[in-house]
Amino acid sequence: MQFLIDNALSPKLAEMLRENGIEAVHVREIGLHAAPDIVIFDNAKNNGQIIVSADTDFSAILARLKSTTPSVILFRTSRKQTEYLFDLLTRTIGRFKSDLELGCVLVFDDRRVRVRMLPIMK
Repeated sequence: MQFLIDNALSPKLAEMLRENGIEAVHVREIGLHAAPDIVIFDNAKNNGQIIVSADTDFSAILARLKSTTPSVILFRTSRKQTEYLFDLLTRTIGRFKSDLELGCVLVFDDRRVRVRMLPIMK
């Protein structure tokens, strides 16, 4: 699994993940920090990356396109400190590895983790 960290989150998150042996890159590192969400979405899809964000727009794009990739990890927590998000992510991704590989939206909120398999059909 390789993670593409969106601008809504700190580049430090990608750095911390890499320091712990997890493939991750921040949009700033690949020149997409000012890119529209659809460009980031297409980049992740074309490169087999999982988008990590606090921005719900990626879920909306998935629903509009009825796409099965890329998976999206969405932080909807009240705590946004990078260390907290890193800990939350690294403690739980193993449990959801197969869902992320198949295509899902994984939502972390203050009380639970929710999984919605792709494609999103209304």
